[in-house]
This record gives sequence, structure tokens and C-alpha cells, in this order.
Amino acid sequence: MAWALTVEEAMHVRTDAAAFESLYLAEYPHIHAIAMRTGLDPSESEDVAQEAFAQYHRSHAADAPYAAAWLRRAVVHLAFNAIRSRRRRTAREERDHRAGEPLTPAATTETDPPSRLEYAERSAAVRAAMSKLSERHASVLALRYSGMSYAEIGAALGIPVTHVGSVLRRAESAFKKEFEYASR
Repeated sequence: MAWALTVEEAMHVRTDAAAFESLYLAEYPHIHAIAMRTGLDPSESEDVAQEAFAQYHRSHAADAPYAAAWLRRAVVHLAFNAIRSRRRRTAREERDHRAGEPLTPAATTETDPPSRLEYAERSAAVRAAMSKLSERHASVLALRYSGMSYAEIGAALGIPVTHVGSVLRRAESAFKKEFEYASR
């Protein structure tokens, strides 16, 4: 079935597009400047300003009297969200970098050979237990213990946030059984 616009609908679309273009041309410099003043770099500011316009366009009429106020408020929220996201991402990357460094006995307080042997055996048991888990359980454990929140885990694995806790508990239980078996 073909979809076609009536002449009246086409005129409305053209009018709406012209109104949005007019709004964009009038407000973009202000919106971009607001984003820049929040501390974002120029490219991030452009992204945030464009996202504000995209969100507005999806939900509101271009010629609404509150358009400028809505866009200005939205760009502030989006900019601060971008700053928070960048801060969280930086902290997570630093945490992952520190976690990715091998924990050698020199990094621990114990440097004697029996402690190193015990550490190596325990690490091997953890790896063996993780390898026996299902992909879902291993993933949820790895993500949670790398510092991700339930919301981030849910988004990464496609699991509803309300289910992450249950999946995590089952994964921890399965890990415990496998770890005890591998430690024998």
C-alpha cells in the first residue's frame, strides 16, 4: 500500500519545516553559546545543541511560543548530562585501567613465595569458575564487579533493570558453586 500526502498535508509539512528552519536559524547561536558556557568543548556543544533541537522537533510545534525557553532549558540539562557522563566515563576508564593492571605480589603487601603461590592458585580458581558459567552469568558478574550500576548492566546486556538483581544473585550463586568446586 502506497502512502501519499494530500495537498493540504504537504502544505502543512512544508510550512512546519519552514517554521522549524526559521526557529533553528534564530536560536542555534544562542543554544550553542549556552552549551559552550557550561564547559563543553566546541564539538560537544554542537552535539548537545543539535540534540536539543532534535528533541524539541520530535515533540513540539516549531512555532510554539515557548520554543526558545524550552530549547534553552533543554540544552542546559543536556550539557550537564554530557558533563556527568564524561566524568563517569573517565572515572570508569581509570578504574578499569587500574583493575586491568596485573596484581603482582609487589602490588600487594605480601611478597613471600607462599603468598604468591596462594594468590596464583586463587586467581586460577576464579578464572576456572568464570569459564564454567553461562555467558549471561559471566557477563553480569564481570560488569557488576567492574563498577557498573544495575541500569548500565541492563542496558549493556539487554536485561530490564528490574531483573538485573535477580540475574546477579543467580550468577553469584553459580559462581560460588563453581569456585568451591574449582578450589578443591
